[in-house]
Amino acid sequence: MTGQITLEETASGGTYTYRDGDHPAAEMTFSKTGEKLIIIDHTEVPQVFRGQGVGVKLVERAVEDVRAAGKKIIPLCPFANAQFKRHPEWHDVLSGRLREK
Repeated sequence: MTGQITLEETASGGTYTYRDGDHPAAEMTFSKTGEKLIIIDHTEVPQVFRGQGVGVKLVERAVEDVRAAGKKIIPLCPFANAQFKRHPEWHDVLSGRLREK
């Protein structure tokens, strides 16, 4: 991974974006629920970045940011939910239980 992850936020949500060169961007979107909770609702990684850990890095960046801000995450997105299952070290920022599916 040689690209950079950026965060764009609005009052109601935001997007983490990974860009590398002229390729289409990888993105992970979230919604804000109050001051201390975000819901990761979608992750999209173009074919050119698949298998390189880009999606995991997007989730990891959100975990780092949320942890630093004292917030919690609900990983509604199936990809993000699966990553939380694989990374128990992130469970301190979970709000509630992981989905079974």
